[in-house]
Formats: sequence, C-alpha cells, structure tokens
Amino acid sequence: MISLLRSAIARRTLAGSLILGTALTACAAQAAIFTMYRDANCGCCLAWAEHVEGSDGHDVNAVDHPDMASVKAKNGVPGELQSCHTAIVEGYVIEGHVPVADIERLLAERPAGVKGLAVAGMPMGSPGMEHGNHRQAFQVIAFGPQGRSVWASYPASHR
Repeated sequence: MISLLRSAIARRTLAGSLILGTALTACAAQAAIFTMYRDANCGCCLAWAEHVEGSDGHDVNAVDHPDMASVKAKNGVPGELQSCHTAIVEGYVIEGHVPVADIERLLAERPAGVKGLAVAGMPMGSPGMEHGNHRQAFQVIAFGPQGRSVWASYPASHR
C-alpha cells in the first residue's frame, strides 16, 4: 500500500514538474530582449519599438548609431531588404517594420537556414508606420544562407 502511495505521489510530482517546466519555457520564449540600432533622427523606429514592447513583455534597447550601413553590412542584411532600423534578438536579425507576431513565430519555430526577417522600406501601415486605417500591402521576407522566402503577407487596407 505504501509503495502504491509513493508511486502515485511520484507520478503527480513528475506531472506537476512537467506542467511547470512547460509554463516556464513558454514564458521564456515569449519575453525577449531586442537590441535595435537606429539613426537618432528617425522617429518611426521608436514607434516600432513600442509595438514590440506592447506584446508579451519584450524589451527593446534602442542604440543610436551614426553608421547604419555598417550595422546592416555586419549583420548580412541584403541591400534590397533594408529599412531604417536593424534589431538583433536571440541571434536573429530583424530588419525594419516586422510585426511582432512574425518575430514571435520565428523565435518559436527557429527554422534552419533563416538568419532573419525583413520588411523592405517603410510601408505605410506597418508597425511603427501607422496612418489611421490605411495600410500599403507588404511582405515579411525570411532571409539567410539558403536564400529568401515570403514569411508573411499583409494586404492593403483602405478603410
């Protein structure tokens, strides 16, 4: 009888530990620290940082950098995918106005061959570039040593 009781307690303890471990892992995956490099004269970068910080407790450390071209070159951002700011989070490069949901998906999935995500240019209506209910269509591009692919697409909106 005592051995049956010990087995039941051990199973409950193991189950509780697994549930707690899963919950802690989920929380750790949700909260991330971003280092965002930006030109000190650009205001939309700070608006994008607010978008990121408004989701799941992420923190964005903004670093004013006098030579953004060197930051982009150092981090392997292709020229045609460049935007105004470059962020680094958990080893990934996030270029421009990428929605936080796409970044969270990247951090959860961690696909092989992907170095980062980019939204080229500064499309109106993307995070940090809000303009009422108007949004230009834009794509989030995954890039890395294996090439590029569309990670997400956002249609235009003229409401």
